[in-house]
Amino acid sequence: MLTIDPDRFRGGLKASYGPDLENREKTSELAAAAGATAAVNAGFFVLDPRAGAPGDPAGVGVYDGRLLSEPVNGRPGLVMRDSGRHSRVVRLTWKGRVVGRDASQPLDGIDRVPGLIRNCGGTADDIPTSLPLHDVTCTDRDELIAFTPEYGRQTPQGDGLEAVLDTRGQVLELRSPRGGPLPAGGSSVQATGTRVTELAALAQVGRPLRVERTLRDGSGRKVSPSRGTSMLNGGPELVRDGRLHVTPATDGMVQPGNASFYYGWVHKRNPRTLAGVDAAGRTVLVTADGRSTDALGLSIPESAAVARALGLRDAVNLDGGGSTTMVVDGEVINDPSDAAGERPVGDALLILPDRG
Repeated sequence: MLTIDPDRFRGGLKASYGPDLENREKTSELAAAAGATAAVNAGFFVLDPRAGAPGDPAGVGVYDGRLLSEPVNGRPGLVMRDSGRHSRVVRLTWKGRVVGRDASQPLDGIDRVPGLIRNCGGTADDIPTSLPLHDVTCTDRDELIAFTPEYGRQTPQGDGLEAVLDTRGQVLELRSPRGGPLPAGGSSVQATGTRVTELAALAQVGRPLRVERTLRDGSGRKVSPSRGTSMLNGGPELVRDGRLHVTPATDGMVQPGNASFYYGWVHKRNPRTLAGVDAAGRTVLVTADGRSTDALGLSIPESAAVARALGLRDAVNLDGGGSTTMVVDGEVINDPSDAAGERPVGDALLILPDRG
């Protein structure tokens, strides 16, 4: 367990995805690259190339105030402001638009392979559902996806259209098929299916094309990340206002016609990574090993009970299983359950020393 007390700790707490979003790195590698004192693995991410770009967060991802991955609408995230001095668990939704000179169109996603929505929770035309559905990849043939400079060296290739933008948001070129390198500091918007004609009408070479993104909490209030803000995807919730509040059905772990998924993911004991905030405002990070004779792990209800027993006012489950990793002073101090050892992940939560 790691506890970050904002009244005593003078370092920082932030999420890191590594050199780019589209690849995976080990938690220990992310910690070493940032000079972190300690770290744990963080949110869910794409693992299988058939589900998108491996390493891409499967839910909200805000890094140093920049929204680089959209939420699974309605699912919880861990929000850390002011380098971790103010943390809370928040349910998040989002809306995005691509804005041209005279018109705009709704955006489907940020920094992900068009047509593939890991953990679902997207738009009304997604198949089979727009609701959260954990470890399921929903599909949509008709999408507008924005790409930031942080995505990687190459945007995804395929049929469709791509508007490539310079650092000022001016359209440099329209390319079809879509995919390829971005200019230094540049970005792009990709369209597939019926959205191609929409993007073609919006984007004109030499003209500005703007991408707007808005996050809202469960009460509909706008959430505006600033520098030093990190947000990580998770689920289900475990504790709210000091009471057990376990939400597998809301967060897509109860799947129609698939009772075995609920048993294996929620009821069965597995390695877990938990995060929460206690009544004193301290951020608490917990890992529990499992899948071995020495450590059985925790079920989701047991995880909630542990979080409440530790005095957490609000808590959420992060990615677990073979991803569960805790690093302290450069060493992995838990026993990751994958046969190959520590698993490369999409992002990690880093505790940074005071550099002042």
